Amino acid sequence: MFRAYLNKGFTVLVAGVLAGLALAVAALPAALVYGISFGGLAVPWAELPASLRTPPSVQRSNLYAGDGVTLITSFYEEDRVDVPLSGVAPVMRQAIVAAEDARFYQHRGVDARGVARAFTANQRGGGARQGASTLTMQYVRNALAGDPRRTAEERARATEITAGRKVREMRYALALERGLSKEQILGRYLNIAYFGAGAYGISAASKRYFSKSPADLTLAQAALLAGLVRSPATDDPINGDAGAALTRRSYVLERLVETGQVPPADAERARVEPLDLRPSATPNDCTGVAEGHSDWAFFCDWFTRWWDTQPAFGASVDERRHLLRRGGYRIVASLDPAIQAALQAEVLEVYGTDEPRVAPTVVVQPGTGRVLAMAVNRSYGVAANPAGQRNYPNTVNQLVAGGGSIAGYQAGSTFKLFTMLAALESGLPLDTGYDAPARLVTRFPASGGPADCGGRWCPENADAAMDGYRTMWTAFGRSVNTYFAWLEQRVGADRAVEMAERLGIVFRAPDDATLARQSARDWGAFTLGVSATTPLDLANAYATLAAEGTWCAPRPVRSITDPAGRTVAAGRPDCRQVLDTEVARAATDAARCPVGDQSMYRRCNGGTAEDLRSRLGRPVAGKTGSSERYETESVVAFTPQLAVASIAANPDDPRDAVGKAVQQRMVDAVGRVLAYALRGEPARDFVPPSESIAYRTTGARDGN
Repeated sequence: MFRAYLNKGFTVLVAGVLAGLALAVAALPAALVYGISFGGLAVPWAELPASLRTPPSVQRSNLYAGDGVTLITSFYEEDRVDVPLSGVAPVMRQAIVAAEDARFYQHRGVDARGVARAFTANQRGGGARQGASTLTMQYVRNALAGDPRRTAEERARATEITAGRKVREMRYALALERGLSKEQILGRYLNIAYFGAGAYGISAASKRYFSKSPADLTLAQAALLAGLVRSPATDDPINGDAGAALTRRSYVLERLVETGQVPPADAERARVEPLDLRPSATPNDCTGVAEGHSDWAFFCDWFTRWWDTQPAFGASVDERRHLLRRGGYRIVASLDPAIQAALQAEVLEVYGTDEPRVAPTVVVQPGTGRVLAMAVNRSYGVAANPAGQRNYPNTVNQLVAGGGSIAGYQAGSTFKLFTMLAALESGLPLDTGYDAPARLVTRFPASGGPADCGGRWCPENADAAMDGYRTMWTAFGRSVNTYFAWLEQRVGADRAVEMAERLGIVFRAPDDATLARQSARDWGAFTLGVSATTPLDLANAYATLAAEGTWCAPRPVRSITDPAGRTVAAGRPDCRQVLDTEVARAATDAARCPVGDQSMYRRCNGGTAEDLRSRLGRPVAGKTGSSERYETESVVAFTPQLAVASIAANPDDPRDAVGKAVQQRMVDAVGRVLAYALRGEPARDFVPPSESIAYRTTGARDGN
């Protein structure tokens, strides 16, 4: 009976404080007002909302470079990151208690004296109404209002001005104090409170106002921050009323003296300190990447696109983006800042930022798929461009990795690799010979253009030096078009298309996707690289050879950990064997020919980038490519440790031919990037293929 009476009486008391029900409150026994235990009013712990039992981790996620230290950017809806209470200066803990709930350590969630005091003040009127909220009650309100797992209506009810909400808040606060220690509650409160200027939690607030850790706050700084919690929207000294912020600071210092936490002399010294703000804003999203690092922003953009595809972070793109901005992840990117800087400098040597043409380039690590660097001669941003230019000089389109409106660029003869791999896989050896003519009329259909011979596709070689008897070694080295048209005809264009897809080539252009799906057997020109691709797809395909047939999904991350320090599986490499090891080794052996290296069987005889090996000074393989009329130029090179690919094009006008001359600048740039990225690394050679895949008959050495 007494407990029922107590519950009813306490509810009426609270309602009286909030709604001015003086008669109801006056009827309560004085003992109730001044300190009886309200423990019986608490809801059972199991009935508390999940927001209070296991609060969600609504924190910003941070994206770091591969060194784990250099911050690329953050992602957040609320600038917040949790810190343990031990990471907060003692004076900050004292200041928030003094400012918001001086009897925090005496009450058990609801302060009966505060309730009575608020009721008395509200009945007298003539000033601001008092609500008697303890620090624990404030935490309840903040946690319920900010939980993304609750509906919008539920979150709104957490802050409505009603007696029912206040009663519910008190009952939850009483329950919390039964299940948590005072230190746990204080720590949770400091991590969720809003301090103004977009800063949620003490860690973000310390950085926002003073550019320091909460562990290093001084008395004056702690008092200022503690004073902001009452009216963060108006007292914020950065965007609001600095005078009001100082007034509140003085109030907090007075309370610290009154409660015996701080000596009067210390408080007076802090009171006269100037408002020494050192504000800093936490970058948010890819457009928030530090000034001078626009190249990082393109990598960041690709990271967010990658994140959007990961089912581990949600069932939809919206869910995944929401989690990135609220999940509190620590993400260590694959980006190597030093290699990135070197790559960006080399790309700008090919084309400047003021040129309409681009040279998107990427560095991939074989065996992991990690992208160590990606660069393009553009500024990442939405600033206005000249009329008719979508991507020059500013863009947020993914020119390096593709996606959105960017389908890619023709990569020319680099696609001959896929025909060669299909042939090797079908059982044809590297010494498969053919007397390549200047022009070859194939069985593949054609529909107009210079390569149409009576309705049949008939490609020709770029110059007479390519004509004559060739093997895979010499044909790949000299990039003999008619040899690969013949080889593709022999093994089937559909097998070359399938091989490209197996190695990660994505057909983003609708016409290419249709041909691959419906007419792959008749797609003769595929071997000459007429399909759009990206430097990332191309580098990763060739990296599969470097890894001896192991393909790895391109990855922008080294690791992802959640707020509890647990490793997220989505951050680990995703690799699988897609080629027989011997097939990969054989293709690599032939790929040494174009770049001036020598195959294990000494069968190379001429190449299209013959000075690369001598300049690099270590074993290397790769390929160059030119599309029709030299509208695009491509270079890809790899060692056992790294693969680099670059494509020159005009993304706004594909008919604007970049010209053949740029290819040498690209070869030089790729070589210098490899040399820099591999500095200090031992020179590793490729493993030779067996004689059984090199020659028709073991030991045979015929052919030139």
